[in-house]
Amino acid sequence: MEKVLNQQEIDAMVLAARSGGAAELQAATQPVVEHWDVRRAGQIGREQLQTITALHEGFARSLTHSLGAYLRTSFTAALVSAEHLSYREFLQRVPETTYLASCKLEPVGVNCALQLDLKVALPIIDLLLGGKGNAIAATRDITEIEEQILESVARIVCRELGTAWQALSLQVSFEERLQAAEAQRLMPPEEKTLSLNFEITMPEVRGGLYLAVPAAVSNALLRKISIGWSHRRPQGQSDARMRLMRRMLDCRFSVELGATDMRTAVAELAALAPGKLLLFPRSAAEPASLLIAGVEMFHAVPARCARARAARVLQPMADAGNSGNLPAQPNSTPAGPPQPAVSPENSRP
Repeated sequence: MEKVLNQQEIDAMVLAARSGGAAELQAATQPVVEHWDVRRAGQIGREQLQTITALHEGFARSLTHSLGAYLRTSFTAALVSAEHLSYREFLQRVPETTYLASCKLEPVGVNCALQLDLKVALPIIDLLLGGKGNAIAATRDITEIEEQILESVARIVCRELGTAWQALSLQVSFEERLQAAEAQRLMPPEEKTLSLNFEITMPEVRGGLYLAVPAAVSNALLRKISIGWSHRRPQGQSDARMRLMRRMLDCRFSVELGATDMRTAVAELAALAPGKLLLFPRSAAEPASLLIAGVEMFHAVPARCARARAARVLQPMADAGNSGNLPAQPNSTPAGPPQPAVSPENSRP
């Protein structure tokens, strides 16, 4: 049976033919809205990526010379990528059968993860046992003896990594090989890490070497070397500090005038009643402390400005130890407006 179109369907087909696919073009040019993942905040910028790349390209060259001499064969390490990943995402990329180890970063006391593909690890073990380092199918896990042999290679990697990070005075030392369950507990799953991907090339094999470094270490490293490695900053950023200071002038902080470090017995507190005075072991003539955001900043005395309570600042807390005893009366302070009297309704015992 032939399909019969109604007038509305005919009009729609004619309109689509006349527009020449304009509707599809308009849909293609519309902005694409994607969900924002807060865990991906603070990704490496272009300038930081250049710094990280330059630093670890030097590490790759040093590793090429060190392991090439240790294995006595052609060995090349090259940096492929550097990116921020959560530790969970890093583990999702780790094969089920691989060589995974933890490295200790001292004196900060954190760990980084090292992963070496078995298609590279097994030929390296073959070389160290006197073989030719031929390609071996990575269909099995390594034995305990092979694990001890491969540990020497991991220690060389840690040594060269510590040399590359000498700006932080970090000592990178091999800790232990990790099983799958132990790797899950090395870092929190949502811990942000700097993932470094290196390609290892040998005469007959090619594979990957991967490092997961806690973001706290990589950020500290970037701050240390950014001055010497980063390119010239664009003009217009020099006044960023002044703009920030001007915006800070509108911020509000809690301010409190009070007496700190005063103690009284629990018995006196328990005996309090309306009309009874609580005596403090401090003279009323001594200045109080002006606390800004909970931090003692100045010595001050109570005052009044019109119907508002006020505090007259005497001197910063840092100068108290160098100026001897503080003045007991406001008249002995530096020249300034006379101190207003304190009204009875604002005074306290």
